[in-house]
Amino acid sequence: MDGISDVAVGVKRGSDELLSSNLYNSPNSGMSSISDGTSNGSDSKKLRVEERVGDAPPSRVLHIRKLPSEVTETEIIALGLPFGKVTNILTLKGKNQAFLELSTEEAAITMVNYYSAVTPHIRNVPVFIQYSNHKELKTDNANQSGGTPTSGSSDGTVTSPSSPVLRIIIDNMFYPVTLDVLQQIFSKFGTVMKIITFTKNNQFQALLQYNDATSAQQAKVALDGQNIYNACCTLRIDYSKLVNLNVKYNNDKSRDYTRPELPAGDGQPAVDPSVAAAFSKDSNSLLGALSPLSAAAAAAAAAGRVALSGHSGASGVLLVSNLNEEMVTPQSLFTLFGVYGDVQRVKILYNKKDSALIQMADMNQAQLAMSHLNGQKMYSKIIRVTMSKHQTVQLPRDGLDDQGLTKDFTNSPLHRFKKPGSKNFQNIFPPSATLHLSNIPQDITEDDLRVLFTNSGGTVKAFKFFQDRKMALLQMSTVEEAIQCLIDLHNYNMGDNHHLRVSFSKSTI
Repeated sequence: MDGISDVAVGVKRGSDELLSSNLYNSPNSGMSSISDGTSNGSDSKKLRVEERVGDAPPSRVLHIRKLPSEVTETEIIALGLPFGKVTNILTLKGKNQAFLELSTEEAAITMVNYYSAVTPHIRNVPVFIQYSNHKELKTDNANQSGGTPTSGSSDGTVTSPSSPVLRIIIDNMFYPVTLDVLQQIFSKFGTVMKIITFTKNNQFQALLQYNDATSAQQAKVALDGQNIYNACCTLRIDYSKLVNLNVKYNNDKSRDYTRPELPAGDGQPAVDPSVAAAFSKDSNSLLGALSPLSAAAAAAAAAGRVALSGHSGASGVLLVSNLNEEMVTPQSLFTLFGVYGDVQRVKILYNKKDSALIQMADMNQAQLAMSHLNGQKMYSKIIRVTMSKHQTVQLPRDGLDDQGLTKDFTNSPLHRFKKPGSKNFQNIFPPSATLHLSNIPQDITEDDLRVLFTNSGGTVKAFKFFQDRKMALLQMSTVEEAIQCLIDLHNYNMGDNHHLRVSFSKSTI
């Protein structure tokens, strides 16, 4: 029975095993003692580093060892981006080591959990990651509360991100790139305040301002060099010398998202108010005819290119544990994980029915699902999601009854991401209490939908139709209730062959 050994997916170096019931153990063994090795007066870091490898409790600061000598900060940061926001980094190049601080302990736990199963590589060199004894990174020029990320360098200096404004050049622009496209992609990393687009030297360029320099740094690391569409529209990103953009008009060339009252300007088409209202909630703009890469997927791809290079065992198969075995089914896992990618196969383990293997269409989708669903509540239990060592999920042999625990969804009509250019690529959000409903029949009322979602088990706190009444936002009282409703009611037949579409929303009502 394949997959049973996968419960011990986080096999550590040595004889220790990371069992699914104890997925948070530290992945390394042995001891090392290091210091920052600098004494440059005011430039020296106030950080005495004495790490005992393998015995530190979970921390949002991770200790990374055996880095190649020519490693860059970008490559180190890319290891952490698929799992959450990176808030600080300290590199000790003389020691081939670094400290990476994530925004939450949960994100750090997920990262350690993943890299216990798949050894990270940078420039084809395996590197080792464990929890640090430090709970946060404190350096001379960093915010002592941990609120402002900095970049450390080998000479002991610490520099803040350059500017909240990014300069973006689009190479190989075979398809149009609009303001809405840029806002959708870059808003995954923070609040986009202003965008100005223009053509210079026969190249489409843009200036994009975040509300803080940290978000600009995260976006630059994750998206520089990525393609918006397959094999074209390549993003080239650098910091601008400007720190604030002056936007006079809201039209198809410039936008100030903090000032919707700005005029459209002479000869420029204004933004349709109804479109702007819908876009500010749950945008349904398309990215064009080819399959676009969401910013979250781009971040995963950036890390995947660094972390998984040279590791032929990497796959798009997830191990999900701590499931409610009385309630979970292959269909429920297909529906929930299908929010973040096209689920190919699901196998609930025969001898351990609180664990399952889920095969996604590719590694990027698997990383997206892992980063968004690990630690969420499903059927009253907090599920744990990590990468599996398996390449594929095996179907049962012909004639073997596995009690319906394995199901092949390869040809399912319910895949959200098979259609090239699907708007679903740009509406990938973490689980939230607010749900986005679409494909609503014209004769369905607010009361009808409130009753439907209440009967699924929960309390509807707020409801709002979009202008055309084909879409709506519905807010449950908790994220867990919203997850349950999505599982139960996505593709629900509302009559006359209208099947309800349910997604998580980034909005509140």
